[in-house]
Amino acid sequence: MEEIGNVMDIGRHWREDEAPERRANQKGNAMGFGQAISTCLSSYANFNGRARRSEFWWFWLFVVIVQVVVQTLIAVIVGTDSILYSLLLFVLAIALAIPLYAAGARRLHDTGKSGWLQLLILIPCAGIIILIVLWAQQGSGVDNQYEAPPGAIDNR
Repeated sequence: MEEIGNVMDIGRHWREDEAPERRANQKGNAMGFGQAISTCLSSYANFNGRARRSEFWWFWLFVVIVQVVVQTLIAVIVGTDSILYSLLLFVLAIALAIPLYAAGARRLHDTGKSGWLQLLILIPCAGIIILIVLWAQQGSGVDNQYEAPPGAIDNR
């Protein structure tokens, strides 16, 4: 092994020695905000396949922003006392929940876990904490039972 002269060389050598599956799943494959929204909405109810962390978390942020903005607009326009307010919020929640749960299932698939683990959300308090930890885990950079890793080139 060649002698390392400075701290920057240490970092370079460490990155070169990383496992290929770790390098494949780093920032180079990250999705941007717009691409994540486009991907998740085009896979509206697709619970198959895998999703990168960036795809899931950007889409989660989009859902939160849309929910807050639309809820505020509906409250200003129709008021919070009407049945229409409740009905519109219910429709919005369902319309956003379906692709969010689909992206969540694909995110869990990327870590090698079943999308059915999202049922943990039914456990008060602890369920969402467990899911956040599972969604935040790094995906496996190798093929698993759910598909090839996101962004992988299929050489078949």
